Amino acid sequence: AEYDWSVSCDQEDEDGDSVFCFTSQVRGGSASFSSSVFNLMNAIMGSGILGLAYAMANTGIIGFTLLLILVSSLAVYSIHLLLTLCDQTGISAYETLGDRAFGRPGRILVACTILVQNIGAMSSYMFILKSELPAVISSFLSPVHDGGVWYENGVLLLILVTVCVVLPLALLPKIGKFWKSCRTCYPFHVKCFLLCIAFCFVCVCFSQSVYAVPTMAFSFLCHTAILPIYCELQRSVSTKQRMQQVTNVSISLSFILYFISALFGYLTFYNSVESELLLSYDVYRPRDVLVVIVRLAVLLAVLLTVPLIHFPARKAVLMLVKGEESISFLSHCLATFLLITTVVLLAVYVPDIRNIFGVVGSTTSTCLLFVYPGLFFLRVSTHTLPSPAAVGALCLVLFGVCVGFLSLVTITVSLVQS
Repeated sequence: AEYDWSVSCDQEDEDGDSVFCFTSQVRGGSASFSSSVFNLMNAIMGSGILGLAYAMANTGIIGFTLLLILVSSLAVYSIHLLLTLCDQTGISAYETLGDRAFGRPGRILVACTILVQNIGAMSSYMFILKSELPAVISSFLSPVHDGGVWYENGVLLLILVTVCVVLPLALLPKIGKFWKSCRTCYPFHVKCFLLCIAFCFVCVCFSQSVYAVPTMAFSFLCHTAILPIYCELQRSVSTKQRMQQVTNVSISLSFILYFISALFGYLTFYNSVESELLLSYDVYRPRDVLVVIVRLAVLLAVLLTVPLIHFPARKAVLMLVKGEESISFLSHCLATFLLITTVVLLAVYVPDIRNIFGVVGSTTSTCLLFVYPGLFFLRVSTHTLPSPAAVGALCLVLFGVCVGFLSLVTITVSLVQS
């Protein structure tokens, strides 16, 4: 990040001499308001949109709406705390805030949390590939064809796509090379992703209401991208009001899209909604053109998103293992193979995508969304208890800890019983 340094002499010491005070502010970038909103919505919208219809089926429309309002409002407030810290410290990275608040242990803790969060996100995308690829291929085959062939085996198709597409893109050393390699298909990828959002019946979700809040936390998590987007935002003065407006618009639009997708997914099948909604259409309209288009859009989106999410995950692994040392090509390859192998194994052996959303959402998502922003604010900010800002940060921490702990315990018990 770059900083603008200013000096003032509006203070005096005990002898009456002027005291010069140096302050720093993050310098504005070249990104416009609309492009910042788009970038932040890209960070928010992901596989979480596929995880809300079944939650509505189990919490009811009114209960779901109230929970969605609560989580989105707390997300806005936690981002407000991060922006306040950014203005006070000039820090533009989540891990650096952890280092500022708790030293190297804080930096390692944040890096580990981001790593687990990204592994969970990649696993959810891989799970979608495993479940949707066979259905898409079957829709192009004759209705009377014999089943049981290899190209209708989700696990084999997942391994094949991983080796041929995901792994080569993930092995690239820099994210810029990834975009250069995908420059011919990325515009189509963006259009397909927006198309996927527009078709609001594309939803995958959970079988118990206990998964609702973790899923929403997973869906609204964008905090690791907030500070970099803030530093790139074009502004005449270095204040957080403009970025807060970007946040309010982005989360409001995401709220609308999430609510519409959950509502129409629920109204399609009511209490019979499956945890993988698109597979439910095989019973009623297995070869519908619109359903096939949506499936292809989802597959293309997740296929190109997995290696993209892999870059910060690999960076976290190398930072934890190597620290600030130079990274060799061998270490780069080993970290890539380790991460991709872990993600594929999770996608293969986890029986339901709701388990990924539930466990990751109740642990790392609640930490990054609620707990860490409040803790960092209490530790770094000049506001101390019992000031209103500090009390709000403390309440945010307590909410995140309680919700995360209770959700994780309940989910663990249900998994053990099943």
